[in-house]
Amino acid sequence: MNSFTVDVVGIVGVVIVVITYFLLQSEKIDSKGFLYSFLNAVGSLLVVYSLLYNWNLASFILEFFWILISLYGLRKWYRNKIQNV
Repeated sequence: MNSFTVDVVGIVGVVIVVITYFLLQSEKIDSKGFLYSFLNAVGSLLVVYSLLYNWNLASFILEFFWILISLYGLRKWYRNKIQNV
């Protein structure tokens, strides 16, 4: 994959994370809801993809933990959903 495409994938990931954070701060989405954790995980995965081609250890560590925390949030959301059925 060429460098431009990899950069675009990473930038799309950043845009997703930034928009998600804005939606949270503007109270358009709930931090305990599915969408918040899902969009954070997807955005971070796209950034990690770009980091595999343009390596930066500090950014990788940040995105790795962002993904783990987002997956934790999705797990909590799912357990809440199952319990409330």
